[in-house]
Amino acid sequence: MEFLYAQANASQPSLIASLMPLLILFAVFYFLVILPQQRQAKKHKQMVEALKKGDKIVTTGGIIAEVIKNEPDFIKAKIADNVEVKIDKSAIARKLNDEKA
Repeated sequence: MEFLYAQANASQPSLIASLMPLLILFAVFYFLVILPQQRQAKKHKQMVEALKKGDKIVTTGGIIAEVIKNEPDFIKAKIADNVEVKIDKSAIARKLNDEKA
């Protein structure tokens, strides 16, 4: 009887062996999706915080504007003569380089 019980335990995989494929899949997902996305968000936040008066930006809506003032939550920007708007920092897509402008 003990022999049959020992055989039944030997045929079942351990908990670690059964979870290993799931852990490997999570690690691959983390390094290929989550980590690069976090790096990109950090880089975008640094770029937005470093904006200063006179920088040209492009919003996610495609509007090209010139920064007037960098406020805590918004960017005050000029989009035309005598037209100033407040833009949410999350709506700034990128900063225009001088050679593109």
